[in-house]
Amino acid sequence: MSTPAADPALTYANYLKIPELLALQRPRSDGPEHDEMLFIVIHQVYELWFRQLLWEADHLSARLFAGDRPAAASTLRRMLTILKTMVAQVDVLETMTPVSFQSFRARLESASGFQSAQFREWEFMLGLKRTKVIEHYPAGSPERERLERRLAMPSLWDAFAHFLDGAGIAVPRVLLDRDVATPVEACPEFHAALIGVYRDSPDLRVICELFVDLDEGIQEWRYRHVKMVERTIGMRTGTGGSAGVGYLQRTLFNPAFPDLWAIRTEL
Repeated sequence: MSTPAADPALTYANYLKIPELLALQRPRSDGPEHDEMLFIVIHQVYELWFRQLLWEADHLSARLFAGDRPAAASTLRRMLTILKTMVAQVDVLETMTPVSFQSFRARLESASGFQSAQFREWEFMLGLKRTKVIEHYPAGSPERERLERRLAMPSLWDAFAHFLDGAGIAVPRVLLDRDVATPVEACPEFHAALIGVYRDSPDLRVICELFVDLDEGIQEWRYRHVKMVERTIGMRTGTGGSAGVGYLQRTLFNPAFPDLWAIRTEL
């Protein structure tokens, strides 16, 4: 097979679309206010990380269904590293004082992080599926179509259950045959099999623990995000009229994979 001829016109800038990328940061405040640029850049970077997490999650799901243990483990480790980077970015955003944020907050009008369709897709991939979320996006919009597609797809937990089933673990049929458009819930019938994995299958236990790491990493990011919002706006109503800190606090410490936590007291 011959090697394709190199494109002499290809440069770092046009390969990565650098001019287009740098044209996307457009502060709306007068002046503009200095910290609005930071606010925009951080949130755009978060959206890029959400995109990468979804890319990795799709790959992880495919590798789990295929029974590919090494690729599944390496993909999970990459996702964990991305989450650590996302948590570290909160430190950068917290250099913005409440006074600085208030100087341009009104310019955000109805825009809110609650509207991030990619974050909702990520929640769906984790099994945190709520059909009401979809109603916030107009019918026929690209965001709604993506969420509807994710709703109908198996979550990472569903892929994990089929992965263990393919490895000869006695996964309950109720879990393997469940409606994947519904939220993942604890399955006590699964606990004995998971305990057996932890005690007798070290290679499979590694995958289980990486799932626990993923769940913990998500909870850590949620916690840092909540404290950052509280630090910046206190208990005010969130941007765009959202419930703000009160709502975010209710999302804390709700595991995506409850069975892996429930068995801890029995190991």
